Amino acid sequence: MLSDWIKNLLESTSLSGFYVLLLTFPLTIVQGVLGLFPYTILIVLNISAMGLTYGLLTSWISSIIVANLVFYCCRSFFSEWFNSKIKRKEGRYEKWQRYFELYGVWTLILLRTLPIIPNNVISLMASVSSIKLYAYFMSSVIGNLSQIWLYGIISSSILIPGRDTKWLIGSYVAFCIVVVVAFFISQFFKKQRGNRITADKQLHL
Repeated sequence: MLSDWIKNLLESTSLSGFYVLLLTFPLTIVQGVLGLFPYTILIVLNISAMGLTYGLLTSWISSIIVANLVFYCCRSFFSEWFNSKIKRKEGRYEKWQRYFELYGVWTLILLRTLPIIPNNVISLMASVSSIKLYAYFMSSVIGNLSQIWLYGIISSSILIPGRDTKWLIGSYVAFCIVVVVAFFISQFFKKQRGNRITADKQLHL
């Protein structure tokens, strides 16, 4: 059972409460760089050691730090190497690269929320795209919040079977509605801005 494995790991390391971050934060860096295991495991470890609220909060903050650290390092020091690596897998990720250019941060939020592409690959692809650092930071804040919130709902039902998670589910649904509405509003204004630019160009012809 997953819960037994987690219990054994925590007992073997003798870490409890916030001290579990001495184990999970370095593993978050490994996961963010190499993607050797699902981040869900670390979220579950944090929840087991710190409870649902602090477990989700520390998982969220850790994921934001690591996502931006990986993005910055990839773009600043390894951009050429990662760009060549992406090109070798162009057929596999071409669709998402195109969505990056079309929808920017919204594509990143979607990819962070749903387990479509590993977190390390998301950071890698973003680093060789035209997305700006601030936009990436905001997408990691919102996208990782969505991801961890969703995983928290799933894992809490396993780790804390008797806990009422209706408030967690309801608030997540409300959060998703706000994000979707914000997406459509941003696309509307983007289209309006594009129409104005086109009209201005036609006037100067």
